[in-house]
Amino acid sequence: MTQVTVKELALVVDTPVERLLQQMREAGLPHNRAEQVVTDEEKQKLLAHLKSSHGEKLEEPSKITLKRKTTSTLRVAGSKTISVEVRKKKTFVKQEPAEVAAEQKREQDEKRAAEAAARPAPEAKPEARPEAAAPAPRRGADAEEARIRAVAARQASAAQVAAAVAAPVAVEAGQPGAAERARDEARRAAPKRNEDDERRERKQAQPRPSLKEKAPTPRVAPRSTEEESDRFRRGGRGGKSKLKKRNQHGFQSPSGPIIREVNIGETITVAELAAQMSVKGAEVVKFMFKMGTPVTINQVLDQETAQLVAEELGHKVTLVSENALEEQLAESLKFEGEAESRAPVVTVMGHVDHGKTSLLDYIRRTKVATGEAGGITQHIGAYHVETDRGMVTFLDTPGHAAFTAMRARGAKATDIVILVVAADDGVMPQTEEAIQHAKAAGVPIVVAVNKIDKPGADLDRIKHDLAAREVIPEEWGGTTQFIPVSAKVGTGIDELLEAVLLQAEVLELTATPSAPGRGVVIESRLDKGRGPVATVLVQNGTLRQGDIVLAGVNYGRVRAMLDENGQPIKEAGPSIPVEILGLDGTPDAGDDLTVLADEKKAREVALFRQGKFREVKLARAHAGKLENIFETMGQEEKKTLNIVLKSDVRGSLEALQGSLAGLGNEEVQVRVVGGGVGGITESDANLALASNAVIFGFNVRADAGARKIVEQEGLDLRYYNVIYDIIEDVKKALTGMLGSDVRENILGIAEVRDVFRSPKFGAVAGCMVVEGNVHRNRPIRVLRDDVVVFEGELESLRRFKDDVAEVRAGMECGIAVKSYNDVRVGDKIEVFEKVQVARSL
Repeated sequence: MTQVTVKELALVVDTPVERLLQQMREAGLPHNRAEQVVTDEEKQKLLAHLKSSHGEKLEEPSKITLKRKTTSTLRVAGSKTISVEVRKKKTFVKQEPAEVAAEQKREQDEKRAAEAAARPAPEAKPEARPEAAAPAPRRGADAEEARIRAVAARQASAAQVAAAVAAPVAVEAGQPGAAERARDEARRAAPKRNEDDERRERKQAQPRPSLKEKAPTPRVAPRSTEEESDRFRRGGRGGKSKLKKRNQHGFQSPSGPIIREVNIGETITVAELAAQMSVKGAEVVKFMFKMGTPVTINQVLDQETAQLVAEELGHKVTLVSENALEEQLAESLKFEGEAESRAPVVTVMGHVDHGKTSLLDYIRRTKVATGEAGGITQHIGAYHVETDRGMVTFLDTPGHAAFTAMRARGAKATDIVILVVAADDGVMPQTEEAIQHAKAAGVPIVVAVNKIDKPGADLDRIKHDLAAREVIPEEWGGTTQFIPVSAKVGTGIDELLEAVLLQAEVLELTATPSAPGRGVVIESRLDKGRGPVATVLVQNGTLRQGDIVLAGVNYGRVRAMLDENGQPIKEAGPSIPVEILGLDGTPDAGDDLTVLADEKKAREVALFRQGKFREVKLARAHAGKLENIFETMGQEEKKTLNIVLKSDVRGSLEALQGSLAGLGNEEVQVRVVGGGVGGITESDANLALASNAVIFGFNVRADAGARKIVEQEGLDLRYYNVIYDIIEDVKKALTGMLGSDVRENILGIAEVRDVFRSPKFGAVAGCMVVEGNVHRNRPIRVLRDDVVVFEGELESLRRFKDDVAEVRAGMECGIAVKSYNDVRVGDKIEVFEKVQVARSL
């Protein structure tokens, strides 16, 4: 038995406890406290009392009364208003079962009587009674009257029935117009009735042979056009029904929800998810709001969240890898062919000014070093050299600290590294960095100790320094070959090439020339006359003119190919560096280059990569997560030097951006608001004007439109061709933005030996200068027990009775402190000055 207290029952029925107790007392229950228990029998008794009090019986109610009251305001002349109240009351009475049965029986009787009245008599009679047609019988006395009227209606239509029966006989006898004439005569003889009766009689008058004894099909004479139109007008509706049937559409509403297959990658927007499920985006947003995740229609969802939403909405989910397009591309690039030996790719690395380019220059028998700005290499140069033992491809990397990324790319794209170390200089920071890049790429090292012809050359010191960095010479039990060379006189060049080719034989380098070309972008630039130009090292296969290539986020058809000497060529095999024209942009140095058979596929992959690049860039720009809030809180307070940077090649642009971003401290910073490859254009000048930036051109110049804007707006435009100069100028600009610090220099200290009273100055301190010089026009501090008790200025400085400007150490003087008369014996008066000191990075 379920028992609850009065308080709990009040909560269930949503009524106050006092009201419930009152109702229980009216029902005769003994409850008067909220803690008393109410049994099921007492609940039923209370329910019966409440029903009876509301005019209801214990069984189902027999009637329901609905009341409605509406109040409106009627404005009359002037400002008077009248309130109008309209009350409506409507009662629905439930019929008894006996009444319902009688009503149903009455309806059935009426239906049967109507059918009997419309049915014609089996045979025609010559006389017709004048009784009119009666409606269907209802009850009692009306039934006899309805029967009489129905008989009269049947007799009145006897002429029509006889004509309908005689019509097929006349047709069968070969009289074409007999049927129509009989029908017309019967119609004229019959009393006037409504069209429904005539239509029903015509339908019932047609002979219907039974299924067992089907009448033979009569031979009907061809009808005239008038007869056909009359047949159609009088009752031939077959054509209309067929036309209606043909015009009916075949669509049927679905009986259940449609389950769709949804492909979800690592990320998907709400709009894309809604489109795959064929629902409105607002429905998905509404559903996620119900899940407790407020989103917008353009918000990006992760794979797990999107999968949950799609499955909850009843769709089938297929998880797709975000890099499916890249995986398909990798599968399509697989090629089987005969492998052949190829030439080694050698990268020359080392510290700046250790003779890398000079060494390579001697090998190539050209003068490359003399053409470099400032005598240093600022690009990656690619060359191939024919020797007696085969071909060798060389990559020359810059040695400046700013070109770390370029050296790293050179190490990744190479087979062997030649580490150039000056015999008179030793191991330097970029030398150590080159060793780290080579080891990270797993590339063997051949050490070329250059400048051995100089007086300060020390080969043993170089070996000791490199051995300390885990580059062990062969004669010391290691695996690294050390070759002493001189790029100036050509000493040891042949031995160096021999060592390189020997190392290449050990590596057993192979490639498949018959495969589609694959390689790496060494450098890229924007040529004004030829467009984007990319320097490519072919690593496998053969690159031909006219091939469709994909390089990073760029693609295009190879319109022309040039070797390192600028001569046009038609194809390039493995280990051959070439320049290609025809890309739609300048790819980044280090991007992989691939030959594809279909330009559509190349465009699709390039656009996909561009979208990924934008997403990554956008994610970095909106990195407002909680863990980064405190780090970026003070960024806006920094002073920023905005720079628009244009370079001749992509590698130099990357190196400059990395070097400039590393400058600055907690108070100043450098921000490259715009960077690119090629000359300075009008859009670059407008960007600098809008962002209050300076324009740096590295080995490029401004066009006429950009120069005009620079002159009109007074922008700062500077040209550079050596990376040292641009970095030094930016450092100076940042130093100027730092401002200066204010420092205090103590000039002298005077000790108070006695205090005198003067009617003009008040307290005058008789002092002995114990340190430095005391100046009259400098600020002072009064120290008592080495604690500052006053800071101000001197009012008077005298020696005997003369005013003096300065008193040196070891001399006595009289000092009057302005606005301070509490000088005591033993105090010290400190004279100081404030000096501004320029700050530096």
